[in-house]
Amino acid sequence: MPRGRYSLHDPHDRTPLAEEHFQCAPGPSGWRYVSQVTSPAGDHRGSVDLSLDDLGRPIRLELHAGDWQVRGAALDGVTWVRTDPDGTHATEGTVRAHAFTGTSPAFLVATARLLRLTPFSAATRVRLVSFTDPVLAPRTVDQSWALVDSETHATDSGPLTVDEYQVTALDTGERHSVHLTGDVVLAAPGIELEELQSPPSRFG
Repeated sequence: MPRGRYSLHDPHDRTPLAEEHFQCAPGPSGWRYVSQVTSPAGDHRGSVDLSLDDLGRPIRLELHAGDWQVRGAALDGVTWVRTDPDGTHATEGTVRAHAFTGTSPAFLVATARLLRLTPFSAATRVRLVSFTDPVLAPRTVDQSWALVDSETHATDSGPLTVDEYQVTALDTGERHSVHLTGDVVLAAPGIELEELQSPPSRFG
């Protein structure tokens, strides 16, 4: 069960934005990721709780950011309920999309798990609903994912396979790389792995 800490920063000027203390693990029905998000000063800012089924579909999502909350799941595409800070109004949404995304590294692992790409195969298009900080506003985004490299490295705890994905935002054409090993993000724009207390889990 990997446990660790990511630092989140502005990908353009590297301004620190938050730290995400996480743990994740595969289970009999899929994979689960939970985390607590703090400000650079250590103040609580929110949390992430994401569960996937064995095919990589989101069967449960719960996000908190400040007083805002989102609960969602895969249903007729993806469906969610977003609650305002006062808790008096809730808005529902449904989009014909494959999954969710956002600032948490969990969503990169989840998308890679959903797509199950093979090295050097054609890029795959995916539609995602993104919840943007700090108010968890939903936005539909289209991306293209390709697995461009996969290398195995020898470590003290056994072989470690690192996958490099090229992700393209289809509305702007902007491209970036995401490096994953198992269910841990090693590096991505705005994300750095700072601590890892146990080896990543391997998906079957």
